[in-house]
Amino acid sequence: MLFQVHFLSLLMEERGAGDLAQVAEHVRQKLIRRHPHVFGEVEAQTAGEVLRNWDQIKATEPGREQGIFGEVPENLPSLLYARKVIRRARTAGIEPPEPDVAAAAEDATDFDAIGDLLFACVELARRHKVDPELALRAAADRFRAAHE
Repeated sequence: MLFQVHFLSLLMEERGAGDLAQVAEHVRQKLIRRHPHVFGEVEAQTAGEVLRNWDQIKATEPGREQGIFGEVPENLPSLLYARKVIRRARTAGIEPPEPDVAAAAEDATDFDAIGDLLFACVELARRHKVDPELALRAAADRFRAAHE
């Protein structure tokens, strides 16, 4: 976090647009604004409530893209992109379809079916609090080690 503050302040100073004190003050205000459960009067009993509050606050900030998926970068690696799309949908009250990996695997004969299968696997990982990127990498490493 401090590296980012320092780096941004150096960029701003080079452009004559600000300095370290201004960047630090902006970050301080943002932390206070986005964490009313810590610095304000808002009560959040669960991590889910904190995330919902966070998303609502971010949606009101100027310069934000509108819509449920407005700030999800399309150039993310596909597993991370799918995770963020699912999280944004759930935050908006849209539940992804129940992951039926077995049925999807039976139908996995074309491009869309394979994509749906992978999306279902990402949702399944989310439900079990597993990072799909790390799980897939570990599976590939196990496979590789077993065949070397």
